[in-house]
Amino acid sequence: MDNRRQFSRILFAASASLQQGKQQWHTTIIDLSLNGALVTAPENFVHADTPLQLSFTLPDSDIALQMTTKLIHHKQGQLGLKCNFIDLDSISHLRRIIELNLGDASLLNRELALLIADHDSTGTKG
Repeated sequence: MDNRRQFSRILFAASASLQQGKQQWHTTIIDLSLNGALVTAPENFVHADTPLQLSFTLPDSDIALQMTTKLIHHKQGQLGLKCNFIDLDSISHLRRIIELNLGDASLLNRELALLIADHDSTGTKG
């Protein structure tokens, strides 16, 4: 694991979609954090320098999560996505998923504080 990583990542295999303008691709989530996701690079993926909308439904439910992301890296058949915006319902569900997988509420609370501070300092909302 990268020692610079500030957010805990959890393994989370789920089908998802990426949308950029009128382009849409199907992908699979590899792992999630409060600050983004790692997904498989879709076939025929061509990135324009605009945000990507990541959408997925929690397994065995009808709960849909969405986040607006920025492509951070594209290597070895994977896309690293940083969350630039996530709505309140989606972040609440994502927080619960991570909390259940980490088993450490204090670590999660520190990461939430870091996420809020990071977005406040960059002027983005999330």
